[in-house]
Amino acid sequence: MIGLKGKNALITGATSGIGQAIAIKLAQEGCNIAINYRKDPEAAAETQEMALQQACGDIQSCGVNSLLVQGDVSQESDIVEMVNTVVKEFGSLDILINNAGIQTESPSHEVTTADFDRVIAVNLRGAYLCARETIKHLLSANRQGVIINISSVHEIIPRPMYISYSISKGGMENMTKSLALEYASQGIRVNAVAPGATITPMNEAWTNDPEKKAIVESHIPMGRAGTTEEMAAAVAFLASDEAAYITGQTLFVDGGLTLYADFRETWSA
Repeated sequence: MIGLKGKNALITGATSGIGQAIAIKLAQEGCNIAINYRKDPEAAAETQEMALQQACGDIQSCGVNSLLVQGDVSQESDIVEMVNTVVKEFGSLDILINNAGIQTESPSHEVTTADFDRVIAVNLRGAYLCARETIKHLLSANRQGVIINISSVHEIIPRPMYISYSISKGGMENMTKSLALEYASQGIRVNAVAPGATITPMNEAWTNDPEKKAIVESHIPMGRAGTTEEMAAAVAFLASDEAAYITGQTLFVDGGLTLYADFRETWSA
């Protein structure tokens, strides 16, 4: 895709699932990639190896630079150090992918304050702080840049039993629009990708159970779950110059899940 080769990208939560696929896809497009992990350097190194192999084949002669950066996105000091490390090692930061996210399941009236705060701290507060530090760098360096927030269909679809997750993604929608509007004139684009049901380690509770998987897919007009590679392709497009006139938008990559699949058959007079 146009405009990605040689750019420097930071992907948070890039050790598995969608984050890992994004790191691989951006490396294939010629981006230098900073792979963030919280507590599993081995998994981060595996992502790094996969990305370089698929981007170059021969890791030793690969023209793509890569970096492993430890950091807990719920901790402000970790975020500041992480962004500073990427800028120091790569010389600049052009693309931020806010991918790190967690969820907890519980009846809403039983959610503890600690669990609620933990989800918001990672999914929303952490994404904002990563964006804030990236924007600070871009403005000080007088550079254009791209921020892409990995949201969810649940930024608009209510999700009972996952109240903190739903709130975090709803907030991410407005954060995306607010930052996009505020910094558009400085050449900083901010968009979001909202995956639907996707085959990832986080979703193994239903992806590995044929009966549950069939129930999930029955609500998807296209009749199947998405892949991490499909999510990564959407991210790469929005990060590229091919999307240079797009900002403040959420791209739903969901097989039509947000089209109200239960209305496929007319049931009202």
